[in-house]
Amino acid sequence: MASIVKSFWATPSFALNLNKKRHSRSQIQCSTSGDSAAAALSVESVKVNRIVDGVSSSVVKEKEETDRISVEVWHDHRGSNVEEKNREKVSDDEKLEPLWDDGYGTQSVKDYLELAKEIIKPDGGPPRWFTPISCGPPLKDSPILLFLPGMDGLGLGLILHHKSLGKVFQVRCMHVPVQDRTPFEVLVEWVEETLRSEHSSAPKRPIYIVGDSLGGCLALAVAARNPNIDLVVILANPATSFGRSQLQPLLPLLEALPNELHTTVPYLLSFVMGDPVKMATANIDSMLPPTKYFEQLSGNLTGLLPRLSGLSDIIPKKTLLWKLKLLKSAAAYANSRLHAIKAEVLVLASGKDNMLPSKDEAWRLSRSIQNCKIRYFKDNGHTILLVDGVNLLTIIKGTCTYRRSRNYDFVANYLPPSKSEFKQALSGNGWLRNYTGPVMWSTMEDGKIVRGLSGVPNEGPVLLVGYHMLTGLDIIPLIEQFLLEKKILVRGIAHPTLFSHLVESKGKDFSLFDTLRLYGALPVSASNLFKLFKTKSHVLLYPGGAREAFHRKGEEYKLFWPDQQEFVRMAARFGATIVPFGVVGEDDIAELVLDYDDLTRIPNIGDKIRRDNEKYKDLNIRAGISGEVANQNLHIPVILPKIPGRFYYLFGKPIPTKGRREMLKDRTNARKLYLHIKSEVENRMAYLMKKRKEDPYRSIVDRTLYRVLHAPMDQVPSFEP
Repeated sequence: MASIVKSFWATPSFALNLNKKRHSRSQIQCSTSGDSAAAALSVESVKVNRIVDGVSSSVVKEKEETDRISVEVWHDHRGSNVEEKNREKVSDDEKLEPLWDDGYGTQSVKDYLELAKEIIKPDGGPPRWFTPISCGPPLKDSPILLFLPGMDGLGLGLILHHKSLGKVFQVRCMHVPVQDRTPFEVLVEWVEETLRSEHSSAPKRPIYIVGDSLGGCLALAVAARNPNIDLVVILANPATSFGRSQLQPLLPLLEALPNELHTTVPYLLSFVMGDPVKMATANIDSMLPPTKYFEQLSGNLTGLLPRLSGLSDIIPKKTLLWKLKLLKSAAAYANSRLHAIKAEVLVLASGKDNMLPSKDEAWRLSRSIQNCKIRYFKDNGHTILLVDGVNLLTIIKGTCTYRRSRNYDFVANYLPPSKSEFKQALSGNGWLRNYTGPVMWSTMEDGKIVRGLSGVPNEGPVLLVGYHMLTGLDIIPLIEQFLLEKKILVRGIAHPTLFSHLVESKGKDFSLFDTLRLYGALPVSASNLFKLFKTKSHVLLYPGGAREAFHRKGEEYKLFWPDQQEFVRMAARFGATIVPFGVVGEDDIAELVLDYDDLTRIPNIGDKIRRDNEKYKDLNIRAGISGEVANQNLHIPVILPKIPGRFYYLFGKPIPTKGRREMLKDRTNARKLYLHIKSEVENRMAYLMKKRKEDPYRSIVDRTLYRVLHAPMDQVPSFEP
């Protein structure tokens, strides 16, 4: 019998705070096959719809009508090309803009528990794939993402991430009915069949597999059996460590537990699986005032805790015992095949996993799998995908794991930051903005200096060229201000070491390097600059590179630029507008105590710095260049904070190169323009160093008092130009 596609709307209500309730509509699109298809996932409170040409309409007709519709949509339950043509029609001309709405934080664990009640009812059907309607149509040429659930088997574990993932992936979630007893080896073959089907339809596109706990074992098993398929495997606390699990001693107790007491198990499991407080904060805006925040938290906890009893229906006693035995066989199967895995693997490990030793297991997997990265989340429990603050798409983007072809492209595969990511960045970097009080000025075409960025062209390509302040602290306020004021993402050209495994933090936390990559940083190279100009991007370039960012004592505001003027010629080729800018303030917030020369004279420390830079030698972008600018030794200087002053930015008068391509082919003309840009940067800094003395709010004390009494931080006055 042909398969059918149905849409389900569950309508749970939940409290967002003590005084206000809101209704949420969660939608699932699924496929089943066989005689039980008409009954699959059906419940009285669920509205069944059909989809024809992308439009939903209620179905209250006979089964013959349902079967006829099924032929139009999906021909085999093992495939997953649901409405591919319709999706592509919707997204042909679509692209993501900076600060796009990823929907993160609009759903929570309460939605998971409410929706779970609707889909756990027995239907006699086999395992199947479904696509949540909330995922929406993805961008054109988006890769497939197969989600393999944990012990619950529901396939709802990505509910917090449906909208964000659904924008850039074709999401398929695996659903294993509560009463299903399919052996692990059969599940492997079933997923493998889907995998191969998808690969045959798009052989040049990677396939993503997200495996949660038990699903992690399944993902690794499938990857080991298919080394020739381009796979990206993401594991959330994989259960490959089940042999060392804290649950092992509980197996005999669970078997002996009377059925009447099984209702207590869900509450025990809820604390084993994760922190209910972190789950309850998933849909709360972290920037709310404290009283409102805790009011919503209280309401969410009040609504969440009673619903935990539903876990006894999701995992009844017999199912729980079966899943624990399944875990044992799954872990053994996957562990015996780790050596065969060729896929790109990313492991997300929790530090407070009370179910599995996930941190140790992540390190073990990284040693056993050829191409494996780790990101460690020390404050989270086992259900890492259901808690606040762990945005799966953010992690994928920050680790440069998202791609649409076999090789990663920093321009073609880049996804701009979303609204929720930017909000989190503003919250996390609030201390820096408060500490430095950045104020920005720009120059109009008539030479007038105005506060703000209105003098910088909105239409690209635009090349911002400036001075690289000590340790590059000036980058963060600059990127943020362009997004806040213009909703323009400035792509920063950075040292290649930033994208090397050599800078991975020892703790494998989601680091500053991940955040910089998330906000568009990419390795400096002629090809990357070419691609950015071709896509009419705003580009940030520091010709002085690491030599300026890690300068020595007494070298503040001194430019270390190479003699080559290639960026000028490249800009002219695309008619880019060049905007020179200066920035000052590093001497206002910190004092350089120990620079590179000082550190290399210290025993042991100096040896380590030299060894580290030897590792970076292959990434030296100044190879073949003479002079001081070629000295690109990387290190961490010792800095003493000061009672801070302020950061000042001044963007100079835009310099158009459109129509000057032929003239700038001449190296003499290109060099003249290059030296003019350099002098403009120096002049902008000299101007700022003089004018900042007239700023009545240069001190953090004065700025803080003004903010308390008068206005927000970005409205604190400064000098008059």
